[in-house]
Amino acid sequence: MIQINSNRSLASLTFLILTLASGCAQQVGKNALNISQKPPVIISDDYSITPNSARFGRSKLRDPAFQSAKKENLNIWQRLVSLYALPEIENERIDREVSWFISHPDYLARVQKRAEPYLHLILEEIESKNIPGELALLPIVESAFKPDAYSSAHASGLWQFIPATGRLYGLQQNNWYDGRRDVYASTQAATSYLKDLSETFDGDWFLALASYNYGKGNVQKSIDRNMANDLPTDYWSLTLPNETFTYVPKLMAVAKIFANPDLYNIPLQDIPNEPYCEVVQVDSQLDLKKAAELANTSTEEIIRLNPAFKRASTAPNGPHRLLIPVDQADIFRENLASLPPAERVAKRTRVLAQNQRHPATYLKHKISRGESIGLIARKYRTSVAAIRKANKLKSQTIQIGQYLNIPVKNVKFKNPTLAQSAPKNQTYTVQKGDTFWKIARQFSVSSDDIHQWNKLTATATLKIGQKLLIKSDARQLASAKSNDDAVRQVRYTVKHGDSLSEISRKFNVTVTNLRKWNSKKVGKYLKPGQQLTVVLGKTT
Repeated sequence: MIQINSNRSLASLTFLILTLASGCAQQVGKNALNISQKPPVIISDDYSITPNSARFGRSKLRDPAFQSAKKENLNIWQRLVSLYALPEIENERIDREVSWFISHPDYLARVQKRAEPYLHLILEEIESKNIPGELALLPIVESAFKPDAYSSAHASGLWQFIPATGRLYGLQQNNWYDGRRDVYASTQAATSYLKDLSETFDGDWFLALASYNYGKGNVQKSIDRNMANDLPTDYWSLTLPNETFTYVPKLMAVAKIFANPDLYNIPLQDIPNEPYCEVVQVDSQLDLKKAAELANTSTEEIIRLNPAFKRASTAPNGPHRLLIPVDQADIFRENLASLPPAERVAKRTRVLAQNQRHPATYLKHKISRGESIGLIARKYRTSVAAIRKANKLKSQTIQIGQYLNIPVKNVKFKNPTLAQSAPKNQTYTVQKGDTFWKIARQFSVSSDDIHQWNKLTATATLKIGQKLLIKSDARQLASAKSNDDAVRQVRYTVKHGDSLSEISRKFNVTVTNLRKWNSKKVGKYLKPGQQLTVVLGKTT
């Protein structure tokens, strides 16, 4: 029979229990998601949470590995993942969102394509503010990376700012410009807002993200309710509306997929870790079509990068900057410097800008028999809507003898928003030294317009004394006296590796014009030895 030393066994058992208890306490302390002042987290049976990193993660912005990654010039996704700093959470809510995204690969392909021009700019801002890299993917959840996205709650832009919050963070909103759709300005505002929210909640980025979606006050009320009922106060334990309930899981799911594309069989578009565009100061109002010409790119590209402008030009009161494709920025600056501010916008745009700078004054009008708001509006060359707004009228019903405030501006148009003189046919006689570009600039039209109105080919040259039809609202014709070289035509032989964009940059012309001048020669691909026509002038 074996004798058992009860005292020794009891001591061993006691030591084992204390060791296990100490180990468990250390593990809970390491993995706790709540700040120390909050009640301990009680994990619910419905949604288990298993954090795989320290509380709120550790910023990797200053990691030697990240600095090495930057030097190795990795692609944009590798840089993005290197900036991840949120805790890795295993949760059924995240798993459900992962399942949705991987079952919709076309959606992820589309958002990657839309994100390409903006990702580098966003990551630069995130790195400068030392905030988690996962936040660069938030526009996927907010707007599917559509900078002109608009919601039923009146939120707009990549980051979906509502008007009040946008103004709070410096995003102007007027008839010309909506800063919420300005990729550059709204990214600065969104990252500042998110950082402020994280500081409000003691560094809890999940509560900060919930507040970005639901509102800081609403999230705090949810926290207070849980505290009053002795319940956990982390994001995963709060009672929230369905949109906010799935908001953080969606972001975490996207971040998880982009960090493990092979695991989820989701191809990532090859986007280099290089800027797609850069901010260029223009210092004055500028037509967007003119900006495209100066940058040797398409108007569509300028609008895609600058969706904040609501009209055909930048705003008269600023901001006086544009996002320009990085490869075109230098030539844009050079061409812009040679263009006087007075010639950067069409005449009708200058009139509208003048109206914007000088707000309406008011006249008193006494209503006579037979008058209606419409008749009065026509009399004063204003709109019914403007009169109703100035007098806070809920309907168009007015009374004889009633006085109305009539908003009056120093304009000649009935509707300043749509103000534009009807084109007048004029004849212009070509002078010595004239070029298509110079004549077009004189009448605030394009060279293409002059070719079209006069049924001229793209390679046509001007002759002194030639009559040109000009459809313009110019008040008078001015004789053109210039030392500009006459337009001339050259032949270019395509070399191995040439592309239309490279040739257009070489001659400072647009790809569109190259195609037009060589419509019968340019197919899908260029061939070495092929002859192309290029029309040049001193100013091109």
